[in-house]
Amino acid sequence: MIHFRSIVLIGLLTVLSTSAAPFNSATYDGGPKTAENHLIKLRYAMDKASSIKQQKALLDEVGANGTFQAMMYSAHFLDIPRLEKAASKAFVRIALEHPEYNGAQVRSLLRHAYMHVGSRTRSRILQYLNNVPVDEVGFQSLFNGVDLTGWKGLVANPIKRAAMKPEILREEQRKADDRMRDNWKVDHGCLVYVGKGYDNLCTISDYRNFEMYVDWMLDPSGKEPDAGIYLRGTPQVQIWDTARVNVGAQVGSGGLYNNKKYESKPSVVADNMTGIWNSFYIRMVDNRVTVFLNGIKVVDDVIMENYWDRSQPIFPKGQIELQAHGSKVYFRDLYVRRLK
Repeated sequence: MIHFRSIVLIGLLTVLSTSAAPFNSATYDGGPKTAENHLIKLRYAMDKASSIKQQKALLDEVGANGTFQAMMYSAHFLDIPRLEKAASKAFVRIALEHPEYNGAQVRSLLRHAYMHVGSRTRSRILQYLNNVPVDEVGFQSLFNGVDLTGWKGLVANPIKRAAMKPEILREEQRKADDRMRDNWKVDHGCLVYVGKGYDNLCTISDYRNFEMYVDWMLDPSGKEPDAGIYLRGTPQVQIWDTARVNVGAQVGSGGLYNNKKYESKPSVVADNMTGIWNSFYIRMVDNRVTVFLNGIKVVDDVIMENYWDRSQPIFPKGQIELQAHGSKVYFRDLYVRRLK
C-alpha cells in the first residue's frame, strides 16, 4: 500500500487535471447537480486559474465541498508555497466536519496542516487527534501519482491462476507485468491506458470487504470508449460512453454489467459527457455491491455474480482491476478502505 505523503510531495504538476477539452464553465453543468460534480468543475477551474488569488478562492470552495475526494484533493497543495494556508484550511475543515473520513493518512495530514492554521483551529485539531481511534487505518491510496508501484499485470482469470503451478504463475506474471508497462502509463498524476487491445491493471493486494473511491474519464477521441472496474477479480462495474446506443450503453455507467440473475443495469443515468471526469464510490460487503456515480446511487446492495463460474458465489477475496477495453481511459485518485 502506498502512503499518501509520497503523493503530496510530488508537486503541482502531478495534480493538474488531464482534460480532453478546454475549460468552459458551462460545459460542466450538464451532469447531476451534486457535490461530486461540483468538485470536478472546481478542479478544472483550478487547472486553468491564472493567479494565486484565484487558486486560493477555489481552494476555499473545495473546503466547502465536504466530500472525501475534495479533502484529499486539497491535500495535494499542502506543500506548495503561497497555497499551503488555503489548502490547510480546506483540508482541516472537511476532516473535522467529517470524522467518518478518519484514518492514519488523514491524521498525518492534519498534523502537517496544523502549522498553517490559526490557534483556534489548532485546538480543534488537537481535540480531534485525542478523540479519534488511533488504530483505524482508514482509506489508503492505491496510486502514488508517479509510477506503477503497487500494480501488476493481468494473468488469466482467478480460477485459472489458482490452478497454475507456482513456477508457471511466476513466469506468466513476469510476461503480464511487461505488457502492463507497455500498455499503462502515468501522465500528470493519472493512470492512462495507451494500448490498443484489452488489458487490466491489477492491484498487488487482494481485498475482501472494502469501499473505494476512483475517478475515471473516457477519451472521446478513442474508438468505442469502454472500460470498467473488476471487483475481486470479477467483471465488472461498467464504464460506458452513453452515446453508444448500438451496444446498449445509453443505460449509463455503474451497473454490474455481467450479472444474469440479479440486476445488471444502473437505476439511473448519472454520467458526465465523454471527455469529462466522473467519480465512483463503490462498496462491497460479502457478495453485495453498492455504487454511487457522481454522487448518485445507481446500484443499491445488489448481489454480484461469479462471471467465471456461475455455479459458485463470487470469490471471498481478490484483486481490484482497472479494465481497459480497446480504447484510451484515464483513472485518478484511487483510495480503498478495508471493512471488517
